[in-house]
Amino acid sequence: MMQRLYLLSLAVLLTIACKKKDRLQSSQDDKTPPGKVTLKTYKPLYGGARFFYTVPGDQDLLGVEAVYTKADGKSFTFMSSYFVDSLDVYGFGNVSEHKVALYAVDRAGNRSEPLEIPVTPLEPAYSRVAETIVAKPGFSSFFLDWVNELEQNINVYVDYEFRLNGEARKLTTVFSSNLSEDRRFINDLKLGTTEPVKVSVRVEDIYGNITQTIDKGSLNLLEDVELPKRNWSLPAPNDSIGGVPMVFGDGLEGRNAKVIDGIIDRGDNLNFLHTAGRGRTGRAQDGNMPWNFIIELGDYYEISRIVTVQRHSGGLANVSRGQYYRYENVGIYKVYIWDDVKQDWEYVTEHKVVEPTGLTELEFVKKGEAGDMAYMYPDNPRYTKRTKRFRFEAYKGFGGNYTLDDANCLSEITLFGKRSN
Repeated sequence: MMQRLYLLSLAVLLTIACKKKDRLQSSQDDKTPPGKVTLKTYKPLYGGARFFYTVPGDQDLLGVEAVYTKADGKSFTFMSSYFVDSLDVYGFGNVSEHKVALYAVDRAGNRSEPLEIPVTPLEPAYSRVAETIVAKPGFSSFFLDWVNELEQNINVYVDYEFRLNGEARKLTTVFSSNLSEDRRFINDLKLGTTEPVKVSVRVEDIYGNITQTIDKGSLNLLEDVELPKRNWSLPAPNDSIGGVPMVFGDGLEGRNAKVIDGIIDRGDNLNFLHTAGRGRTGRAQDGNMPWNFIIELGDYYEISRIVTVQRHSGGLANVSRGQYYRYENVGIYKVYIWDDVKQDWEYVTEHKVVEPTGLTELEFVKKGEAGDMAYMYPDNPRYTKRTKRFRFEAYKGFGGNYTLDDANCLSEITLFGKRSN
């Protein structure tokens, strides 16, 4: 009995396999197109449409193809397997009516007669992004914020004009992004506070749709200078100010003093602090993070921004990524200034050092050497109130998507701002 059941089951499986094989087989001599797709309905999407349909019953059917041709003659093709009953099409540049042709396609490459469908999409992502862009002045720079809630790939073209030493300059910078919210900087504009920068933007999607130029007005940049380090000093490791201990950064090859010497770690000079896992209080049993680096500024200053440089240790040739944006370096930190009146630390901001993607080893090196810049007040750039002490609190490392207490090192801190009257 069991043997009969086994043979029967085997026969059924072989029959199914043969039918599937017959369906998948195609002949080069096959010139017969499959039957036509039958549309059930469509759903408008942002800059696209989702089609629901019934496929024909052809044995060698491969899938369904949708073709959309723009006004400039460029065509985009989208394909789905015969296993599914819907297909998404994108690339519509506006909310006008567009025509999409659906084809059934077999394994020999034959197409059915087209089923032409007029569709009216929702507003495309690239124009939605353009409506949200805001340009703001920064210190020797300006920046742009935008929202891309659909997280589609877009390019933002920033056109800016200004006069430098009496000469008119026109420049364009392009940013690519698919983040739901993004902020990008145009840095190192050596302009005074009275020389305006005229800014306009264009936004493009991957299908070649692009907005008209959108005027973002004229910006007068803010001005600051690098604070001199010659008068800076550091508390001794584990000495406390306002109840906060200075980091023990003299572990292994590291030294606290190297963080304010104006020299960055380049892989061959070991120029960084190292907590040796004793960051929190200097005692190994208390753990590593968070740890605090305190600077006595030597005078009263109003601080505008900070540039931090990570440990590199990427080898003598200085062409490999090394430890940039990786283990042992600080991924998230907090900033405090000393309040003379309250005799206590005042919280200023928290900053995440974003790990770049898609860079070559050498590009990682160049970006790492340039350092990571953060404003004291990122959404509304301005100076802090006057202070004579500054505190950098290393909060998390890069490990575990910024969740681990694995940051032991820091190479350099540079501050910008102005002397306080």
